[in-house]
Amino acid sequence: MAQHQLDRTEARRIAVRAQLLTAGRPADLLSTVKHLTLLQVDPTAAIAPAADLVAWTRLGSAYRPADLTRALEHDRTLFELDAMIRPMDDLPILLASMADVPHSARGREWLAANDRFRTDILDRLRAEGPLKSRDIPDTSQVSWQSTGWSNNRNVTQMLELLLRRGEIAISRRDGRERFWDLAERVYPADVVPLPRDEARRIRNSRRLAALGIARASATEQAIEQVYVEDAGEEAVVDGVKGTWRFDPTLLGQPFEGRTALLSPFDRLSYDRARAQQLFEFDYQLEMYKPEGKRKWGYFALPILHDDRLVGKVDAVVDRKGKKLTVRAIHEDVPFDTDTAAAVQAELDDLAAWLGVERHNP
Repeated sequence: MAQHQLDRTEARRIAVRAQLLTAGRPADLLSTVKHLTLLQVDPTAAIAPAADLVAWTRLGSAYRPADLTRALEHDRTLFELDAMIRPMDDLPILLASMADVPHSARGREWLAANDRFRTDILDRLRAEGPLKSRDIPDTSQVSWQSTGWSNNRNVTQMLELLLRRGEIAISRRDGRERFWDLAERVYPADVVPLPRDEARRIRNSRRLAALGIARASATEQAIEQVYVEDAGEEAVVDGVKGTWRFDPTLLGQPFEGRTALLSPFDRLSYDRARAQQLFEFDYQLEMYKPEGKRKWGYFALPILHDDRLVGKVDAVVDRKGKKLTVRAIHEDVPFDTDTAAAVQAELDDLAAWLGVERHNP
């Protein structure tokens, strides 16, 4: 198959189309998550929880966080795994790799040494679940040793392992606290894992449909990868080194862009290397930096305008005071009148969705 030649504009538009960020908004939350394949869960909520902010950016102010709660906890059309919210329809794809957990020799040895602990947790959930982690006693035989936050947190460590193995599931949340239960009470009873090679192929294809354009290989990520192996078709992009894989169904379509404020965890800009190469967009999440070393702000929101990432908004919400404070708008390129007005309108929409007043210091 011939290699495609793309200019940067078309490559960017493929990515924007794939991420459902054109003027034509998606119809509902479930179809949105099915297409994107995931919403990332993150406890930081300087503006709003990451999953809610990504959903709002696609669906607009008709979206309500209660919609996500209902899909997760009542309809069971979505589920949470490894800090990602995914469509329940994708469970057979993910189950294919769960049997390999834990992946490290150390993790396998710790799990084997604590088999009675594992059984204790499963028995307690069967009898009493769903339960919070603090309601589950630590009956471990061997403590988990770490130099980080997980040191001696044996219950949490075992719950996370059993979650990733598909033996238990997150039933619901109370704020940030998760309730754990047997997987059979949360997941459909008739789910069968796909063969591993087939699951890998489908997962790469689904990822490419959500990203639009990606590298065949890239640095391994902790949970969700940004590469797609041989999915799609090969392309080169003018002015960018190396080859890409892209979804050819997104090529040459009419494009009507819009302005959007993105979560720092939004998949359009999550792959920082791709954002730099295709969008010429420099970004880092600076919440872990000392305040004096931040360029854009604690939780700066990337700004999409048409097919360009044009800047960042440094803003924070005071929920008690019901106020959205816009500290700064950083223009990567000077905004023209239309861009400036569109960004201001989007900030007004964000404040209205949050149910707070807009404030500029």
